[in-house]
Amino acid sequence: MWIKHSYFKYMTGFILALISIYLLTLLDAFAPVTTIISTLFYPILIAGFIYYIFKPVVQFLAKAKYIPLPVAILIVYTAGAGLFYLMYRLLAATVQSQVSGISSDLPDDLKESAKEAEETIQENDMGMVSMSGVRQQASSFFGDLTSAAGDHATEILSAITGAATVLVVIPFVLFFFLKDGHRLIPFLMKYIPAGHQEEGRTILKNVDKTLSAYIIGQITVAFTDAVLMFIGYLIIGLDYALVLSLFVFITAVVPFFGPLIGVLPAVIVSLTQDPAMIIYVFIILIVVQQLEGNIVAPVVLGNRLNVHPLTIILLLIVAAALYGFIGMLIAIPLYSVLKVIIKNVYAFYRLRQIQT
Repeated sequence: MWIKHSYFKYMTGFILALISIYLLTLLDAFAPVTTIISTLFYPILIAGFIYYIFKPVVQFLAKAKYIPLPVAILIVYTAGAGLFYLMYRLLAATVQSQVSGISSDLPDDLKESAKEAEETIQENDMGMVSMSGVRQQASSFFGDLTSAAGDHATEILSAITGAATVLVVIPFVLFFFLKDGHRLIPFLMKYIPAGHQEEGRTILKNVDKTLSAYIIGQITVAFTDAVLMFIGYLIIGLDYALVLSLFVFITAVVPFFGPLIGVLPAVIVSLTQDPAMIIYVFIILIVVQQLEGNIVAPVVLGNRLNVHPLTIILLLIVAAALYGFIGMLIAIPLYSVLKVIIKNVYAFYRLRQIQT
């Protein structure tokens, strides 16, 4: 009888599980779990990224006969702090002056550009555009924005406090990641059936290699993009070149869309400096993207991820709609991990089918 079919039983159980989850959500039963996950998410995410950057250096130092693992971690911490201090001494003054210039001069430059644009429109629009109406709409918009910022001042303060707490916690989380990271695979192996120990160990190692390849490779690509954009900005004489290239470094961690987002501040600055300069900015972006796509990315990333560009674009679009920049940041490595797991599980399943 069809009602006794296993498919019907599984689907009934699945539907009942979804209904239970929905009812528990209405009762806010998952609130404690959501709070715990949201609290731990950012420290673990940031520490995980830094872990894969520091891990090769720590492992190299730990291989020395007279350097214990905790000492190797402290050496890397000290070297990182020293490098950060050196970069601060070399770049802090320039960055501070450029940030100060952007915050003080850019609004005036934008007003001047807007005034010139208004005069141009008034001269050529033949009465079709009402500039007074445009100004009224702009004033209303910025007034609402200011009011909203005031209403959410407590939330903004809370977010700043949370960010400061995360920055304090990250070094401690990272230390234990580096110290006990080698114990993770043996720990997870305890929950894998005895007959699948070999397959489980292989999958976990492949996942680790995939994450390491993506994080190290993408950060290297982002750094290269930032350096090349900085050189390009200097060549065309764009103001605030260092700050604008640092912004490119932050956003270029996200493939495809990251460099496009990172160049937007440069576009705004170029419009205030010389509207024709925007053409040079886009030429630099195209040249850098060509160098990245044909030289840097193949050398750094190679074919280790093996993800089609269209798949990456679609994943980033969906991730951005769901979770913003953080979603774009984790979408590709998460997809790569799931792909590795499914691919290996299927391969082991086929192998066992052949053997039996």
